[in-house]
Order: sequence, then structure tokens, then C-alpha cells
Amino acid sequence: MADVSEKSSASALLAGLLLFVAFETVAFYSLQYLTSGLGESNQYQEHNTIVSNWVKTMVFFVAHLVLVIVAMLVLSNRLPRRYRGQVMGWFYLALLMSFVLIIPLFG
Repeated sequence: MADVSEKSSASALLAGLLLFVAFETVAFYSLQYLTSGLGESNQYQEHNTIVSNWVKTMVFFVAHLVLVIVAMLVLSNRLPRRYRGQVMGWFYLALLMSFVLIIPLFG
């Protein structure tokens, strides 16, 4: 019975949610600043190509993926065992957020 892990409490889940939102906010604005020189600001130009915006999108995706993987690895080593069950859930949500954050990146 020593291997049975206890569930995270509601306050632990709320703290995880708040930290997740803070992480995603800081990551988005940092990556937005990092990729600010890439891409076209005016999408409706006569001779506009998709290439420069594709580069901006790929740099954003790869950098966000690196941030998320590093955060997951650090958290999975630093958190107490009873909170480690939350890490993979937040990791999968962060992967989905990569696609959602593209919308305000070009907005």
C-alpha cells in the first residue's frame, strides 16, 4: 500500500493552474519579443509570401516546446512526489497552448 499515491487537493490544483497561467503568460511575451523581427506585419501585401511568417511560426513552436520540456523536466525532479501527478497534465495542456498562442502572436 505504500505505492498508492494520494490525489492532489483542490488547493494544489488551483496553485498549479495559477502557476501554469503565469508560466504561459511569461513564455508568450518572451517568445513574442524573441520573434518580433520575423514575419510580415502587414499580411495583405501584393507580393507577400508565406515563408517569413512560416519561419516565425516554427521558431515560436520550437522555442515554446523547448521551454515546456525544460519546465517539465525541472518540475518532475523538484516537486514532492504527491504533486508530480499534475506535471504531465499541465505538460499536455501546454502543448495544446502552443497552437492556441499562434492566434494572438499574429494578431
